[in-house]
Parts: sequence; structure tokens; C-alpha cells
Amino acid sequence: MCYSTSLTKSEDAIEEHFNKEFEVPLLYEPYYYLSGFEHPNLFIIPQDNPNFIWPSIWGLIPEFAIKNPEEFRSKANTLNAKGETIFNTRSFKGSIESQRCLIIADGFYEPHHYNGTSYPHYCKLENHSLFTFAGIYTKLDEELYTCSILTVEANKFFSEVHNNKKRMPLVLDSEFEDEWLRNDLNEKHIKELITSGFTSEDFEAYPVTRSLYSKSFDKNTAQAIQKVDYPELGQQQRLF
Repeated sequence: MCYSTSLTKSEDAIEEHFNKEFEVPLLYEPYYYLSGFEHPNLFIIPQDNPNFIWPSIWGLIPEFAIKNPEEFRSKANTLNAKGETIFNTRSFKGSIESQRCLIIADGFYEPHHYNGTSYPHYCKLENHSLFTFAGIYTKLDEELYTCSILTVEANKFFSEVHNNKKRMPLVLDSEFEDEWLRNDLNEKHIKELITSGFTSEDFEAYPVTRSLYSKSFDKNTAQAIQKVDYPELGQQQRLF
């Protein structure tokens, strides 16, 4: 699962890192916390236009639902797409074959459960650098994208962090980013990337404020990514 992300870097830093420009720069503002359930814009590099960074509504609307996206959204959660079954899922099958994208982020949040209580954890590369999720997309019109983040079974590190569902978003190793966007990949090659494309860089995860679970809390501030020590977690919170 991956239902909330961060992208705290400046527009210039992102463009320099990926050597690409924002197609609609006025829409980008750095954020500390973004909830997928509000269907905000993520920022993607799409297979059909990989020279630019595009805004994309989080929550893929498949082609069969384009005429009534709100009705589809009321019945289906497409913030994530399960990598193991993506080729067999009606909403995702067409996109994984020919509409793949890189979704830009520098962190995400996962719940860690301890004694029946959920503690949000902020997950980032150790140097807090930019990375990309493996994503898929559709287009509602020529310039309006919708997208989903691929998830896979958690590795050893993330199975300890997200210790209930034991899932993790597919963070692509940088050497596979261009390959994910190739137009000549067949199903076998795509499945290989889903299975073995997770980054080799080291992640860290630490507990942050449980106020993120409150509707009245202003989540899009630096407080969202600040470490919080919970005495009840003890050694548990130092495992990551």
C-alpha cells in the first residue's frame, strides 16, 4: 500500500535531477504530505511523452470509465495497482502493457502496528534524494493524466515497517527507470521489472506524528516528516 507521499524538492532541483522540464510548472508546489484519497496531482514522466514532467491525478480512471469517472471512483480504489495481478485486472491491463510512467517522489508513509495501535512511519532514501515509483496511467484527454502506483510484496526491511499488510510501493532502481518507459517491452520483461526492479539503495523509516490520522491536522508542513519518539515503541522504533 502507498496512500500518501512527499515531494519536498524545488522545481529546479527536480528538473536538474531528471534532466526534464515541467510541462505545466505553475501547478507544482513542493509538499510534505499528500493523501491519495483527496485525488491530488502527482508528477509523472509518461511513456507517451517522456521528455516532460506532467501533472497526473492520483487514482487511475480506466478507459472504460472515462465517461463517468466519479461513479467509477465511488466503487473502486485505484490509488495502487497490485504488481502480482496487474495483467489480469481489467482496470489496469491496458495501462501496464503500453501506458507506464515514472512517478516522482522523495518519500512516502507506511503504518507500523504495535500492540494494536498504528504508528505512521516516514520512509525515504538515506540521503533523502529523489526517486521514482513504477506507475501506470490513462489519459482523460490529451493533457489530463490519471495514474496508479504499483505495489509489491514487501522485502525484509519493509515487512518490518509495514508489518500488517506487508506491502511496499515499487521504487524503481535508477538504472531501470528508462527501461520501464520502453515501448518494446513484452509481458515477460515487464513482469521481470516488477519482480526485480526495486531499488538497491538503502531506505530508512522512522515514526512521525500520529496527528496525521486526524482530519483537522494540517498535514502539509515540515512536522509531517519530523521524527517522533514513542516511549512505548522502545527498541522497536530503532529497528529501521
